[in-house]
Amino acid sequence: MADRILVVDDEEAIREIVCAILSAAGYTCKQAGSGIEALALLNSGDTFELMLSDLMMADLDGIGLLERTKEKFPDMPVVMVTAVHDISIALAAIRNGAYDYLLKPFEREQLLNAVGRALENRRLKLENRIYQTNLESLVEARTDQLQAALRDLERSYDITLQTLGDALDMRDRETEGHSKRVTAFTMAIARAMGLPKEQVDVIARGAFLHDIGKIGIPDRILLKPGKLNEDETEIMREHCYRGYQMLKKIPFLTEASEIVYAHQEHFDGSGYPRQLKREEIPLGARIFAVADTLDAITSDRVYRPARSLAQARAEIQAWSGRQFDPDVVEVFQKMPDELFENLRREIDGQNYPSPLAAGVRSASGVS
Repeated sequence: MADRILVVDDEEAIREIVCAILSAAGYTCKQAGSGIEALALLNSGDTFELMLSDLMMADLDGIGLLERTKEKFPDMPVVMVTAVHDISIALAAIRNGAYDYLLKPFEREQLLNAVGRALENRRLKLENRIYQTNLESLVEARTDQLQAALRDLERSYDITLQTLGDALDMRDRETEGHSKRVTAFTMAIARAMGLPKEQVDVIARGAFLHDIGKIGIPDRILLKPGKLNEDETEIMREHCYRGYQMLKKIPFLTEASEIVYAHQEHFDGSGYPRQLKREEIPLGARIFAVADTLDAITSDRVYRPARSLAQARAEIQAWSGRQFDPDVVEVFQKMPDELFENLRREIDGQNYPSPLAAGVRSASGVS
């Protein structure tokens, strides 16, 4: 039986196009021209595996519709559709329970991929609930299957993070590739320190999203070509706390949010925003600090060319015990140049999704 999808949009032409694409792909569609009409359909007893809803509608907008449906129909994923290129709106929708969002105009494949991921996410959640309900009788036989389902669910969340990264990257192209590289470098150092996979995964998300709080920084400051004045610097420094506030309410990002909050702290307590020192700083943030400076020094900037790995190693060593955790630096210094060079080539040479916008200032003056 084909999955049933409710398409909600106050523009009939858009509803018809979306339904035509989905019907051709084998889905069954029903249309609603407003949030109120969609609620009436849902409350009439009609069941749907997925709802695609426009964000900006009269009477009852997409967020309002989302809030009213998630409590009564928790198993129905919702994908928001919007023409507003504002990542904060997308984050608000996800915090309120949306699975994903699409930016108008979108291609046929983007629509089908988003629908496919959402339906797969629904299937995995339902399977997970069945496994949990029958856990006592099925624990030995189903443990491996449960873990695989949870890993798949986690991967689907990471795909959503990549989509958020694409949208945020539109704001600042100067450091394109930074978040992917610094995440890869952070993961490599964490693995070299012998950390378990689960901890490395959390640290990786914190590294990838370290600058997400900059979506709340005005463009006049974030994109200013010259040096920031004192007031602008204070506003820029708010991005750590802003990012933490955005992420801490999302369950699978709670631990990562602590890394985002502390990623500008220094080992000796001279960083910001809380002047944490030594072990007060989460280990992931201490590892990130080394990886971030490594990428910053070895990357081209508009005001200077990239410097060598040897120069980066020397500068990181010079700041060991001040900006950086000496234990992390010690592990980093023993890692071969080829590892970091290969990671950079793989990331810069492939058609990866755009990373989150980044631009981190260090004690060395590199940004």
